[in-house]
Amino acid sequence: MVIRENFENSLQELKKKISDMGELSIQALENAFIALKTQDVEIALSVIEEDTEVDDLDDEINQFAVWLISKEQPVARDLREIIGALKISSEIERVADFAVNISKATIKIGKSKSLLELTHLEKMKDVSVQMLQKALQSFLEANIVMAKEVSDLEDQVDEYNSETYKTLTNYLREHPEDMDQLLQLIFINRHLERAADHITNIAESTAYLIKGKIYDFNS
Repeated sequence: MVIRENFENSLQELKKKISDMGELSIQALENAFIALKTQDVEIALSVIEEDTEVDDLDDEINQFAVWLISKEQPVARDLREIIGALKISSEIERVADFAVNISKATIKIGKSKSLLELTHLEKMKDVSVQMLQKALQSFLEANIVMAKEVSDLEDQVDEYNSETYKTLTNYLREHPEDMDQLLQLIFINRHLERAADHITNIAESTAYLIKGKIYDFNS
């Protein structure tokens, strides 16, 4: 009984690390977009520099999981939870990477007259943050209904992505002099769409942990 209690405590500690990593990634997305809206290079640079915190926590989670497997030699459901946590931490790390990519694009845009109002990028960011919050909550609470809600929100991101891409490419044909900024905005559009994909992967991993079968929410 004591051994089981210790293992459960270790699993909770692992989940806490996942939650902390998710919060850091959410903040990275928010700050990256603040930098984009305000064209603040210093904020963009801070997002890039602070990404090491997410990377360090990802490494810590990996090491903790390996230690937990070797120490407890978990079976079946327990092992599935640990491996699921590893997959989820990897997806969260990728989301933080996209925040870094957005910040790098912001730096390249510099102080050019902003064309951000042409896009749905802010809406995409808002929905992506909401998705990540729900994905984390579904993982922590083992809530499959909330995991499915993440997939439904991804459809909104896909729609915004398609509309923004069409708008920017059409605008580029008429205003080739703005090509540098428009290309960066197209890249950001892609980064946000990919971030939403990785967040959906978190929801799928959570669903697998809960039900023990593979779900494809992207289909």
